[in-house]
Amino acid sequence: MNAEFTADEMMTIAAARLLTSDDVCFVGIGPPSAACNMARLTHAPGITLIYESGTIGTAPTVLPLSIGDGELCDTALTTVSVPEMFRYWLQGGHITVGFLGAAQIDRFGNINTTVIGDYAAPRTRLPGGGGAPEIASLSQKVFVTMKQSLRSMVEEIDFVTSFGHGRGAGDRAAVGLTTAGPAALITDLALWEPDPETAELTVTRLHPGISRQAVQDRCGWPVRFADGLAESPLPTDDELSVLREIKARTERAHAPRP
Repeated sequence: MNAEFTADEMMTIAAARLLTSDDVCFVGIGPPSAACNMARLTHAPGITLIYESGTIGTAPTVLPLSIGDGELCDTALTTVSVPEMFRYWLQGGHITVGFLGAAQIDRFGNINTTVIGDYAAPRTRLPGGGGAPEIASLSQKVFVTMKQSLRSMVEEIDFVTSFGHGRGAGDRAAVGLTTAGPAALITDLALWEPDPETAELTVTRLHPGISRQAVQDRCGWPVRFADGLAESPLPTDDELSVLREIKARTERAHAPRP
């Protein structure tokens, strides 16, 4: 085991560990992509990675900058049209995990990637939903990964881009959704999972060296901790080596050319 790692590395590794070779994963850009590709390169070589641009069986050698990055098409088994991606793969129920990021999230896993502030006159306009609302609604389950802060984990998000558990257990079914919704939130401090009865995100694992107070200090609502609160295993040397190598390759590939 290696005790020398960053909070970002711990977050990515903890997220990657949730994936298996049996998963068909709809991958978001950024931290979700890092986690999914790390899983592919370590314990889940059989995982099928799908990106919104229509690439299936994607195996990038460097992390993509966007869904339009040529690396995705170059390394995919095949590419289909975006309508087919959403109609057959997503709406057809073939996606086992939708892996998303968020600008804001609330205690029930509702996600905002649209605006900060009032919609009509926002302080910040974010990239928007893209395919995230459909991914959150139609994937069999959803994982979210993001850094914790008082700005990102808020009592009430400014705009509901992607529906999580609404206001609590039963709200997904009430609006006609039959999928599980957010099943895990992986931050740089902890692993959160929805309470089976209330659907409120609850801390089930603290990352090594992280206290309960540290989690509360960077969360905008009163945090619930599981009765059987555990600690995330330390990253292994192999996990850190694989993660650092793909990030180093990415930096070299995207470095300014003389």
